[in-house]
Amino acid sequence: MSEDSYDDSTRRRFLGTGAGLAAAIGLAGCLGESGPGDGTSTADPTSTAPPATTAGTTEGPSETTGSYSVTMEPVGSVEFETVPETWVANNGSWADMGVALGLEPPKAVWLTGRYHTQYYDSIDGVSVDKSDMVSLYQSGVSKELFFSLDADVHVMDPNFLVNRFNGWDESDVAEVEENVAPMFGNCIYAQNYPWHSDYRYYSLYEAFEKLAQLFQRTDRYEAFETVHDEFQSNLAPHVPTQGERPEVAVLWGDGEALEEFLPYIIGEGTGFKHLRDLRLRDALASTNIRDFHGSRTAIDLETLLEVDPEVILLRSYESMSESEFQRTVVASLEADPTASALTAVQNGDVYRAGGLYQGPITNMVLTERTASKLYGVDEELFDRGRVADIVAGEF
Repeated sequence: MSEDSYDDSTRRRFLGTGAGLAAAIGLAGCLGESGPGDGTSTADPTSTAPPATTAGTTEGPSETTGSYSVTMEPVGSVEFETVPETWVANNGSWADMGVALGLEPPKAVWLTGRYHTQYYDSIDGVSVDKSDMVSLYQSGVSKELFFSLDADVHVMDPNFLVNRFNGWDESDVAEVEENVAPMFGNCIYAQNYPWHSDYRYYSLYEAFEKLAQLFQRTDRYEAFETVHDEFQSNLAPHVPTQGERPEVAVLWGDGEALEEFLPYIIGEGTGFKHLRDLRLRDALASTNIRDFHGSRTAIDLETLLEVDPEVILLRSYESMSESEFQRTVVASLEADPTASALTAVQNGDVYRAGGLYQGPITNMVLTERTASKLYGVDEELFDRGRVADIVAGEF
């Protein structure tokens, strides 16, 4: 089996499990699913978390009078005796939510190279040192690594662990939960994995609210929700009407000499929120090209030329600066006989697409950056000082 293969019978055993993967609560389908928008959230009647921190304090969560629980599919209701202090995050989406909540960075993420902390460089007072952060995936995922990290909570979807590569099953997850700490998470960045078809997804801010409940910092979540609403209001006047919005192709490239691409259809996952908010038209959606998340297939330059999108947005180059990207990747496309015939290449409309893993801060940074490239927006669309204050607990 490949890294991305999955075992349907194993997946189904995880659906609707509770803390410790012990108490099945029979969740079937997308129970309680709200609309696809990322700016809305609904109160969770199953959460029994105590009151949140008083706004303006920096000490962290308020004192609790006992254990509390937070509910999220597919893990069900997870009980905590005390507020976790150390944690492991599945990816940069959750890690960024932690930054927004003023937490210490997670001890580990799936791949540290895909947690792009340089996005914080434009926000004075917000930074993350990931020099000691560990990659969970190292030609496989070691169960022993979870034991050595000894975190208080693992913010990840257990189905992701079981289905993303051949090596884990239900008993492995149960062992980690019983002997280290619970799993609490949902694979939210994309909505194409077959093993995620039987339980609901969460929008960015719905997931963010769950994490805030877990760490007892819902005051910061509510403050960020206000910043996000203001950001959306500032963005709206800059989004052109449908006929004036460009058709874009979102592709994953590999290296500088590009001959094949992994195609991404703009979907409902949090990894596409910035593109949805900009209301970009998807050049691939009306073709017979299948999304990589569901098909694991690539397309070549000749196929891309048949589509000939107005704009090409390339993923996997976030570690490059814009000037380096233009000097290497774009220059390579311009020098290629086939790629140079693409409209986007001829017009200079090839850009970095933004990272796949987005949280509340990085999403606003990427949306603003993409709005600048595609719509010519030359102003800041969110209050960076306000963001830094919330992170610091000074609000």
